[in-house]
Amino acid sequence: MNPAPNLVLIGPMGAGKTSIGRKLAARLGLDFVDCDHQLEERTGTSVPVIFECEGEAGFRARETALIADVMQGQGQLVATGGGAVLAEENRRRLRERGFIVYLQVSVPQQLERLARDRSRPLLAGPDKQARLEALAEQRGPVYAALADLAFDADGLAVATAAERLHALLETRWQRSEAA
Repeated sequence: MNPAPNLVLIGPMGAGKTSIGRKLAARLGLDFVDCDHQLEERTGTSVPVIFECEGEAGFRARETALIADVMQGQGQLVATGGGAVLAEENRRRLRERGFIVYLQVSVPQQLERLARDRSRPLLAGPDKQARLEALAEQRGPVYAALADLAFDADGLAVATAAERLHALLETRWQRSEAA
């Protein structure tokens, strides 16, 4: 058992952090926080527009400030953006106040899930598969090192993944009340 006041989902785009996270939060009685959606609410614009106006560095700075705020709370299921783990400050904050679940998914599954998605700035360009493979190579080891639990969501329907992950968490994570 690893007690923490929050449950955090990390992993690549298309892993199901938002869709699985929403269902899992409901099952666990947690508030659901999607970091990308929170950022859009705070800024009044979309992630692609933030990338366009401020670049990735500007987006990452906003993401780090958001994670600092969000992780002060408790009783939340927090779905991070895929690149949130790149900043050491974010990893530290997530580790301090979260039980971290790495949602694993294959590149072919990502391509299938993201086929019609035009809102991902890091996927702009002609070769999405090559881009996803490069991101997996860069970020996969970071996800794995940070995670308290790795969960293979590849090929699973959202409801099935949420159900299986819920069952695993019953023996791995204990919600704690933190000051």
